Amino acid sequence: MTATRRETHRTWPALEQSRYVENRRSAATIADVASQAGVGASTVSRVLNGGQVSGRARARVTAAIDDLGYRPRASARALVTGSTGTLALVVPFFTHPSAVERLRGVLAAVDQADYELVVCNVGTPAQRDEYLGRRSPLDRSDGLLIQSLAPTDEEADAFLRAGSPVVLLDAFHPRLPSVLADDVAGGMLATRHLIELGHERIAFIGDRPDPGFGFVASDRRRDGYRRALQEAGIAGRPDLEREGPHGRLVAHRLTRELLCLPEPPTAVFAASDTQALGVLEAANAEGFSVPDDLSLVGFDDLEVAPYVGLTTVHQPLEDSGRQGIERLLALVHHEDGRPHEERLELELRVRRTTAPPR
Repeated sequence: MTATRRETHRTWPALEQSRYVENRRSAATIADVASQAGVGASTVSRVLNGGQVSGRARARVTAAIDDLGYRPRASARALVTGSTGTLALVVPFFTHPSAVERLRGVLAAVDQADYELVVCNVGTPAQRDEYLGRRSPLDRSDGLLIQSLAPTDEEADAFLRAGSPVVLLDAFHPRLPSVLADDVAGGMLATRHLIELGHERIAFIGDRPDPGFGFVASDRRRDGYRRALQEAGIAGRPDLEREGPHGRLVAHRLTRELLCLPEPPTAVFAASDTQALGVLEAANAEGFSVPDDLSLVGFDDLEVAPYVGLTTVHQPLEDSGRQGIERLLALVHHEDGRPHEERLELELRVRRTTAPPR
């Protein structure tokens, strides 16, 4: 027992010292770098910002920076260079599949540009108002990319007064540059495919409008669905339109309601692939064969879509994230010559879930 206590007393100070060193490395200041290098703080500042410094002094400062793990604060860098080296992204529900695929493109473009990225995840309407309002990350970044959230006129005015670049991705405001898909055209593309196959009882499953977030993609895809029906001379049926909170399980429930109608639909257009998966599961649970009894079209073309054979409207999610960052960087560097509104190309990917009705 005595030997164990002695061992504990010998190792404890070493553990504490290790933690102290690690904390010191993570909280190093410019004064710490200057002290270790044996130079003044002004010399360190010149090294950090490409000023004139002798070779020996620069080597000592660089070694001290590496040893201490020093990283200049974005705010301090901004005071000296006018740039934070950081871009900001405001995105709702960034763990949702479509948001994740866009985020891949965003991160790839940020890495290639040698910038850091601050991600502000919006999970509630209150957070949306904060990140597009008083807590906007514009003051600690060189530019802001806003995904899937359309600013109000008041918010757009505030961004323009701030003078920092702002780009909208999968969202629109007439006074701000944007990169987005034509959701109405996408809804028409999906519905026309089903009409051309011979379907007339075509249902729509989408998102219930949420004024707290201001999402409009599902509504616009439904508008395209209605236009395509009208174009083909097919009367719209309100009982074949169903909306609810976004998600696979809700879509599953809404599909079961549709399939229990006296005249169930022979086809469904779902406003997203996530909802289409819920439709597919519900059809199988109710004994409906896809596509023999029920054809199905989704929207997005997520990674899972080819594996389940889902016919869907493809939008370049990952590429749109990259384009959004490239557009933002062009504005940051005062090199933007692109159209105010950039439209993404949509394409119907026909797979195994659509066929003529029986």
